[in-house]
Amino acid sequence: MRIIPVASGKGGVGKSLIAANLGVAFAQSGKKVLLVDLDLGASNLHLVIGHQAPKTGIGTFLNDTKTEFSNVIVETDIRNLRFIPGDTEIPGLANLKASQRNILIRKLLSFENDTDILLIDLGAGTHQSILDFFLLSGQGIVVTAPAVTAVLNAYVFLKNTVFRMMYTIFAPGTKAYDYLEKVKKEGNGGYQRLYIPKILPEIKQIDNASYESFVDHLNRLHPRLVTNMIENPKDVDVAMKIRRSCEEYLGIKIEHLGIIYRDSLQDISLASRLPITLYKPSSVLSQAIYRIADKILQSDEVRFSITDKEINESFLETGAEAVVDFESKLEYMEDLLHSGVLSHGDLIETVKTQQLEINKLKKENNFLKTKLAKALKQGFKV
Repeated sequence: MRIIPVASGKGGVGKSLIAANLGVAFAQSGKKVLLVDLDLGASNLHLVIGHQAPKTGIGTFLNDTKTEFSNVIVETDIRNLRFIPGDTEIPGLANLKASQRNILIRKLLSFENDTDILLIDLGAGTHQSILDFFLLSGQGIVVTAPAVTAVLNAYVFLKNTVFRMMYTIFAPGTKAYDYLEKVKKEGNGGYQRLYIPKILPEIKQIDNASYESFVDHLNRLHPRLVTNMIENPKDVDVAMKIRRSCEEYLGIKIEHLGIIYRDSLQDISLASRLPITLYKPSSVLSQAIYRIADKILQSDEVRFSITDKEINESFLETGAEAVVDFESKLEYMEDLLHSGVLSHGDLIETVKTQQLEINKLKKENNFLKTKLAKALKQGFKV
């Protein structure tokens, strides 16, 4: 069973859209798919796949010991696709206890014999339970967007993932664990200034056994990046920033799995209660989803290593895809306009939305510039 967690550093980047439509694409290819909504603080995956609001979900199972886990599994109208809803009705469910997390992991892994792909839509953020579910696979997907905050949060998510792995491997009481606690306190309780390549030599010197174990696990971690909501080919450059930061500060290599352009048809498909891959398979967005699904299916699910050449090729390939899809998007919008599916009003509304997004990005950029200027000023004072 191939496990594919889908995560993001923040909400609003289209994580659930991608998870749901990847589930459809995998199912259409003949794979038996189990799609799980683990965005427990804001469960809405059922809306994306066009399913009615669930009466029972993961929350029901966790809060009622008499509920059988099989009772929360939903057979969808899409062949080969089963669905496990989350739950937004139960307060505090987003912050799972360790015992609840472990029970869920055991239950999900028990479907290995009748499931080809376990696709998990995780919540946004870096709660420990989210990181633990992401670490069920060495090839989880991180969704980001061109916005500065989305890029930053994608990197922060990956950084917290690596440190969560480190804390899981370093047993309390070992020299490696004590060292990590020490440097964490020196960083005021956070990981802001802790860089893996910098602290690993120290750990190797004081606790070689823990060091070897961690490096072995780290070498199996190769997250895959999807850049969503891009507007033009230049937006794909944000992925390179994340790649450089991950290699320099975290010691991990990421693969760029694909790009997806913003598409106003997604809103229409949601209103129609159909995934975009079913509502409009020929759309630029749908074709991007199918392309990403094909890359995953064609990759080796058990080989954890990836060469620098393969990584370079993945970034070059997505750059070329961004150019081709941009041209296709322009042609597609023109076809919709001429066919009457997209009115002049819709086109004007799309332009307005893009202008609002641009203004939002400008504000975020100015905000970050101000923070940077203050930080530099304080640094010079010191």
